[in-house]
Amino acid sequence: MLTLSFMRHAFVASTFIAIICGIIGVFVVARNLSFLTHTLSEIGFAGGAFAVFAGWPALNGMILFTMLSSVIVGEMSIKESRREAVISAVSALFIGLGILFLSLTSQSASSATSILFGSVVGISLNEVWQLVYLSILVLIILLLMYRRLKFDSFDSVGAQVSGINQTVISVIFLLLLALSVSVAAQIVGSLLIFILLTLPAASAKYFTHGVARMIILAILFSLLGTWLGLFLGYLTDWPVSFFIAVIEVIIYTTALLYSKFIESN
Repeated sequence: MLTLSFMRHAFVASTFIAIICGIIGVFVVARNLSFLTHTLSEIGFAGGAFAVFAGWPALNGMILFTMLSSVIVGEMSIKESRREAVISAVSALFIGLGILFLSLTSQSASSATSILFGSVVGISLNEVWQLVYLSILVLIILLLMYRRLKFDSFDSVGAQVSGINQTVISVIFLLLLALSVSVAAQIVGSLLIFILLTLPAASAKYFTHGVARMIILAILFSLLGTWLGLFLGYLTDWPVSFFIAVIEVIIYTTALLYSKFIESN
């Protein structure tokens, strides 16, 4: 399997994506931003469709759209009273834009499938390097702001009292989330992006409570899903995103059962 260049590319790309999603996902769950991940997936779809229409790489369009809109959408939907309305409005707008851009290009069928469900087995070496560079950039920024982000995410009141600039932390994190959504879409597609950015981290919190341990466990769950998904996809020729979704759901279900077992004893 690894004698094939496209499979080697897929495993390298999926490894970096799993690491990014595992780390970012812990803070997404802690900050209750799963809703925003879902919204950014629709925005990423529109961005990818625009890129196809403009003749760009799909990743460039996703980054452009998600980075420009993440902070605005995040700030608009902070209040729970209007969160559902904002999600519905933004999702509808960008899904419509995505369909419009695809309808204006002759590549609509294949391009739509690639953007919505991912195309990791067809990823080129240049695209792999682009993903690696972006992943390293995200990791460096996360490392630099890790302590303040952890404090703000898990003890918001304490962070406010300590004088941490929560607005700056929030904006930077939203931009990192947008970048992560665009990068991870190469594996599972924009339609299922919230899987890797939410389920591994949500599963990890049932097994441990330390932030560092949650991150490590979330990364392991992400790696398990992507690596096993690629392997099963290679064996069966079924969509990789299908296997990733099923594996992560199984892990999450197992975590819930484990949590109930611990509570009952």
